[in-house]
Amino acid sequence: MDYAKKSLGGNFWAKTQADERLVETLCQRLGLPYVICRILASRGITADGAENFLNPKLQNLMPNPSCLKDMDKAAKRLAAAVVAGEKIGIIGDYDVDGATSSSVLRRFLEFFGLKVLVHIPDRDEGYGPSFQAFEEFAAQNIKLVVTTDCGTTAFEVLDSAAADGFDVLVIDHHEAEVRLPKVMAVVNPKRLDEENDYPYLKYLAAVGVVYLLIVAVNRELRNNGFYEEHPAPDLLTLLDLVALGTVCDVVPLLGLNRAYVKQGLKIMSKRQNEGIKALADVAGLNEAPTAFHLGYILGPRINAGGRVGDASVGNRLLCANDAETAKALAEELNKFNIERKDIEAYVLLQAIEQLESAPQKYPMAFVFGTDWHQGVIGIVAGKLKERYNLPAFVMSVEHDEVKGSARSISGVDLGALIMAAKEKGILTKGGGHVMAAGFSLCEENMEAFRQFVGEYISDKLGDENVVPVMDIDGVVSFSGANLDLAEKLQSIEPFGAGNPEPRIVIENVKIVRPSIIGSGHVRCFLSGDNNGGSLKAIAFRAADNAIGAAMLQTRGERFNVAGQLRKDIWQGKTFVQFVIEDMMAA
Repeated sequence: MDYAKKSLGGNFWAKTQADERLVETLCQRLGLPYVICRILASRGITADGAENFLNPKLQNLMPNPSCLKDMDKAAKRLAAAVVAGEKIGIIGDYDVDGATSSSVLRRFLEFFGLKVLVHIPDRDEGYGPSFQAFEEFAAQNIKLVVTTDCGTTAFEVLDSAAADGFDVLVIDHHEAEVRLPKVMAVVNPKRLDEENDYPYLKYLAAVGVVYLLIVAVNRELRNNGFYEEHPAPDLLTLLDLVALGTVCDVVPLLGLNRAYVKQGLKIMSKRQNEGIKALADVAGLNEAPTAFHLGYILGPRINAGGRVGDASVGNRLLCANDAETAKALAEELNKFNIERKDIEAYVLLQAIEQLESAPQKYPMAFVFGTDWHQGVIGIVAGKLKERYNLPAFVMSVEHDEVKGSARSISGVDLGALIMAAKEKGILTKGGGHVMAAGFSLCEENMEAFRQFVGEYISDKLGDENVVPVMDIDGVVSFSGANLDLAEKLQSIEPFGAGNPEPRIVIENVKIVRPSIIGSGHVRCFLSGDNNGGSLKAIAFRAADNAIGAAMLQTRGERFNVAGQLRKDIWQGKTFVQFVIEDMMAA
């Protein structure tokens, strides 16, 4: 396969690299088609590791929780609290990982009849532990507080809380510094002093770390004879929450995370959690959930509470025990999500107009507005990055400070960029990873920040235009793009970060009977040779771009199409459908 020209989507196509000897070995051992084994090999799956990848099981992939530093301290303190019937405070984050990690711990503790007070900060209060939260706990005579998905670098607040007599347990997965808060325990696989005996633990979302914690607490209670007189919880029933938080935090679906999600989806399909069941119903989800549904249907609705509404609704929904309460909370989140979409569309339109109404000096999308809601600037930054294939910086100008969010492309490390800007005194706060970051600055530093970012990016990317490369996992014939292959591709699920849904190319096809449906989607049939047969296909949100135009205006030309082959269930019958991501003339 040699695609030396640009596609209609403006991409160069490049076939992923794979060791052909390994592909052959995998074909012999697994009995799967060549294209499936090639995908596995290109993703670094060895012959010995294939079984754990294709059939991830907790008993094979979960280590002894005690391998993490401070885990035993945290487990003993929580077990003692269960035995004594203490009141416990939990501080979470306002995203899906925060909602699920706080909910897993809360549901586990409430099983024993403990009273649990959960504090989820809104965006005005800010991320992580706050003095306000500990004042609330003190008023309730709570002395044991657990932070989930936050706390590793909250030195001032947590050191003060510990000095005031609180027992604080930090359960987190964010980047750590050399120093740690002076609290009872900090359980975080990214602690700099961790042994790294299980390197895949660094991939865990906070909810995955919390699950290891409750496994450790459960073991402590059993070893102490607690279950000789008390019923024991079924920890497997909480895996639906673990799967939801893991997928939505976009952590790599490798190692233990694969087992969490694979097993969690099985639990979710049983619809035992009233909150998830109600949210699925209000979203119109009427099939067995996949990682896609978690990331794009359920997750955004929970996130919407923290973005534009009440940040605590997600935790309350996931811990609801009756259908009526769950339904009311799910409908509230659904309304927040509709509002979030409207706000997002408004900010995105203004951002595009701002960028395209004036020449841009640097290879970046750098925009700001005085009435832009902080809760959507991260989503808008991601969409600008995709639209222009450039690093995007989106800022909301408040009366006292500017808050921003950034998304990057290959070649520009946002974490390093933000750190450098902080060291120069341009930013007041900030942090992030290679591809995403958040930051704050004073309004008078806006132009200095624009220049700093522009020069930094120009230095990294050079003067050449950035042309995105689209990875192709395999090429199949038109006749080979069938239901059997679609079903075998499902063996590689769950798909997500670190294991994207395979992108395949079907070569030399015609576009037949194209039409626009829904919100700008283009539907058609693909036709191979003259022997008849067709394959249903769709290109989402393509009506106003070059791909959609080529589909709608076709006069019998032949194309190579790139995208995903999926099962399509309609009215109880199973078909196969191709989702077109990109095209080029054959």
